Amino acid sequence: MIEKKILLTDCPDDKGLIAKITNICYKHQLNILHNNEFVDFETKHFFMRTELEGIFNETTLLEDLKYSLPQGTNCRLISTQRKRIVILVTKEAHCLGDILMKNYYGALDVDIAAVIGNHQNLQELVERFDIPFHCISHEGLTRVEHDQRLAEKIDEYAPDYIVLAKYMRVLNPEFVERYPNRVINIHHSFLPAFIGAKPYQQAYERGVKIIGATAHFINNELDQGPIIMQNVIHVDHTYSADAMMRAGRDVEKTVLSRALDLALHDKIFVYKNKTVVL
Repeated sequence: MIEKKILLTDCPDDKGLIAKITNICYKHQLNILHNNEFVDFETKHFFMRTELEGIFNETTLLEDLKYSLPQGTNCRLISTQRKRIVILVTKEAHCLGDILMKNYYGALDVDIAAVIGNHQNLQELVERFDIPFHCISHEGLTRVEHDQRLAEKIDEYAPDYIVLAKYMRVLNPEFVERYPNRVINIHHSFLPAFIGAKPYQQAYERGVKIIGATAHFINNELDQGPIIMQNVIHVDHTYSADAMMRAGRDVEKTVLSRALDLALHDKIFVYKNKTVVL
């Protein structure tokens, strides 16, 4: 059966890599629909994203690639089937609402399997879109206990990605390690500036002239995970901290949905706490 799949390859840079990869795809009678590549000349590392169509023998294809490419090569063959996400929320609706609306009108092609909140504030909004909402309260629980309950509910839906749509809680290391490079967060600041709580207050106190938002994968260092997407808008001295926060919400929701779209289309390589987006 003819299928479409995406081949993601990263390896130490060497001569003729593009030719080697495309020749192996040709040997397997696969049609290349689209191809992008990038070389990080500082680390001497090569990245390539290839959209393929044909009849796949995945095991043989990956064996041929690893045999022909330099030691340390990573190759992944990914289905283009619609991906599933679970969204975590607290009380703020703007990022969640943007994802729900874009998905409803087809601007985001994703299966939103469920939304989980530690408060019930957003349940009515979610259920208007016929999506399951689960409230898992953190009251009376340690952070580890709460995160364990979250993980158990998330795993029932087997999502490809978990999206933190203004989920205002720090996740414990065990949770983060359970989903490596699969948890996408929106931070209401242009990282690495203004890490942690109240970034708009921090920005106001510094008298900044631009504010922004950062979508990133989470790791076990607060707001230090690999950055996927960023954007900024201009402000001036007339903006209070609250006015900056209101203006920043539009940037936050746009940056998060763009980062999610990149992940859904398998355009992100994570390498040395950075991302390469092809």
